[in-house]
Amino acid sequence: MGSLRSRPIRAVTAVRSLYAVLQDPDDTKQVFRLLEAVAGGTPARFRQQFARSRGGARLLAERPDILAAIGDRARLAALPESTLGRAYLTFMARDQLSADFLVGASQAAGVVAHETDADGYIDARLRDSHDLWHVVTGYGGDLLGEAALLAFTYAQTFSPGIGLLVSAGLIRADDPDARRLMIDAFARGARAAWLPAVGWESLLATPLEEVRARLRVGPPATYEPFYARDLPAGGLWAKPS
Repeated sequence: MGSLRSRPIRAVTAVRSLYAVLQDPDDTKQVFRLLEAVAGGTPARFRQQFARSRGGARLLAERPDILAAIGDRARLAALPESTLGRAYLTFMARDQLSADFLVGASQAAGVVAHETDADGYIDARLRDSHDLWHVVTGYGGDLLGEAALLAFTYAQTFSPGIGLLVSAGLIRADDPDARRLMIDAFARGARAAWLPAVGWESLLATPLEEVRARLRVGPPATYEPFYARDLPAGGLWAKPS
C-alpha cells in the first residue's frame, strides 16, 4: 500500500478553505482543499483499513471502474425503476449533476497526487461513489442533505476534514431540526455496513430497498430540503450561531 507516513497538516489552508465553504457551501473545490490540508495520517490508516477488509481487498484486486459504471446512462435507464441504478439516474437528473463533477472539482482544487496507484484508486473510488451514498441514504443534494451525508460519512471514515465541516455545520445551523438531522445521520453511519468497500457495480441492478436493508442504512430520513442559494449574503458565516 506504500508509505504510511502522515501528510503535513496545513492549518492556514484549512482555515481559508473552511471560511470559503461557509461563505459558499456550493464551492466544492474548497471542500477538497480542506480535506487535503488536514489529512494528517488518517488517509493512510483509512486506506490500510480498506485494503484489509474483504470487500476492499477484492476491489483492489479487480479494480472495477465505478465512474464508468455510473456514467453509462443508457444502461442505467434500461434498469427497472425500483433499482439502485435507476434511482441514481433520477437523482442525478433532478439536480442536474454529472458523474464527472467531483472529478473536476478535485482537479480544480489542485489536490496532490497520491503515493501509489492503490492509494489513488481508493481515494478516487470514495469520491466517485459519493452520489450513490446520497441515493442509498436518502439525503438529497440540497444543503441539509449534504450536511447530513457528511455526518454519515464522518461516522464511516473519521476524516478530520469532514469532521471539521460537520462541526462547523452544527455550530452555524440555527435550526434545531437541522442539528437533529445531522446527529441522526452520524448515528446511521455508525450502525451501517462499511460503505467504502462496497462493490457498487454489482448492486446497480438490485432493488434500492434491498440494498438499503443489506447495508443496514435504514429508511431514508424525512426532512424539508434547504438549498445554499437560499442563504443570505455571506452564507453560513453570516448566520447566527
